[in-house]
Amino acid sequence: MRGPRSKYRFLFAGGGTGGHLYPAIAVAEKIIELKPEAEVLFVGTRNKIEFREVPKHGFRIKSLWISGFSRSFNLKNLLFPIKLFVSALQSLIINIQFRPKVAVGTGAYVSGPAIWGASVVGSKIMLLEQNSYPGLTNRLLEKRADQIHTSFEDSKKYFRNKEKIINSGNPLRLNIKLMDKDTARKQFSLGNKKTVLVIGGSLGARSINEAVKNMLDRFEDEELQVIWQTGAYYFEDYKNLETVTVKIMPFIDNMSAAYSSADLIVARAGATTVAEISYLGLPVIFVPSPNVAADHQYKNAKSLEEVGAAVVIKDSLVNDILHQTIVDTINNADLLNTMSEKIKIFSKPEAAENIALSALQLAEKN
Repeated sequence: MRGPRSKYRFLFAGGGTGGHLYPAIAVAEKIIELKPEAEVLFVGTRNKIEFREVPKHGFRIKSLWISGFSRSFNLKNLLFPIKLFVSALQSLIINIQFRPKVAVGTGAYVSGPAIWGASVVGSKIMLLEQNSYPGLTNRLLEKRADQIHTSFEDSKKYFRNKEKIINSGNPLRLNIKLMDKDTARKQFSLGNKKTVLVIGGSLGARSINEAVKNMLDRFEDEELQVIWQTGAYYFEDYKNLETVTVKIMPFIDNMSAAYSSADLIVARAGATTVAEISYLGLPVIFVPSPNVAADHQYKNAKSLEEVGAAVVIKDSLVNDILHQTIVDTINNADLLNTMSEKIKIFSKPEAAENIALSALQLAEKN
């Protein structure tokens, strides 16, 4: 394969989860919008979300053999050194053929060998860090980076080279917007009662689901209604609990309507969820997942709670205190207004464009 000769060639490496993938897609789309002649290539792993989603957005993608290293004993870990070596060779071949001017890593494990290979062939390196506490891959790649774009100001203290840090925000594809509350609720066949939106992630969150299940009877007495995304894994367990005031679904396609319906949100604290809720300025109770690297969701949420922009409940306490926290919060208009205003501070809707412009500038220098 002979690589394209456009001055603007960009390699994006990341995936595994939507939180690592969609910021990369947002920046790639903005680059094409600003420079239609630009060439973009994604690198990912074949059995993950990126191989389903990247082609849908019109971009090419190539795969590496790499997989994550389990923190607990796992026989698959014995293959890790071999996979890493093979993936490094694959990355070199891809980068020699494509010759990116700029390589953008989003922190997932696949970005390790991909960005290393790009640096070897002389690409400028840009890292995107979505979480308050940076992931291991980005910390390992820090020395090779020309720029590190963060979503949280707190991230800066975890990097050695402070001069590389730019607090740009989490780049989003801003296809969500608020609409009239009554109109939005009608899309879920709900009335005008105070509404709680529960979103435990696309796959779901068992602890949150169980806590919500245990409080539904009390919600009815308290004149509250619920839009409840159980996640695909758990929908069959809870779907029979749906009532006139409790709408249950495995996944919510129209998030604009769901967000617009809500007086209060209960959610995990993944970087994309934090960015969307901040952008819309909505009051939220975060229940961070404990099953993530370095407890980064808790760190994400605490960054907001410390300035009064959100309420945080540890996952281990969710069944004990979530109900009372919801009631106390949703019935306190001043608190809801304060949270809505303060969480907007964390929103940077221009993040994708600013990062894309920085990438184009790096390309022009290379």
